[in-house]
Amino acid sequence: MIKPFRYAGFLDVLERSGDITADTQAAMSPALAGLLVSAAAPAAWSPAAALLIPVLKARRATWQAAADTELAADELRKYQKYAKPGRPSPHIVQLRQKQAAARQATSIARQALIKAAAAFVREADIDVPERMPLDTFIVEWIDTHVPKDAATSA
Repeated sequence: MIKPFRYAGFLDVLERSGDITADTQAAMSPALAGLLVSAAAPAAWSPAAALLIPVLKARRATWQAAADTELAADELRKYQKYAKPGRPSPHIVQLRQKQAAARQATSIARQALIKAAAAFVREADIDVPERMPLDTFIVEWIDTHVPKDAATSA
């Protein structure tokens, strides 16, 4: 079963980038609202909100790439279990290529997440703990602060 991205609803709200509704503001944690709501106009997004969009898109890409990698690895294990010794079958070669492509997509998505997170952290003036990878920090930060979709948070 493929799980939906938990922050898709909030990402859609950010991408529409109109005025902030009362429901949206109520769904946000106070820390997130302090970062994303403009101090000058309480119904408008701050510049940090525009930088959170690429972070959430990159997070979705890393999540999807990790799921694809896991799926390819599971499928490969299933077929290699019964493979005869010697030269691998064309199907197993194809599965190995699929797994390699999924791993490469994971690396590219992780690099995009780090790049987007660096810009967001800089703009939002968020302190990243020393000796903690930026991608790990931003994933934990998203899990803590960004509202999850009601259908997927259960």
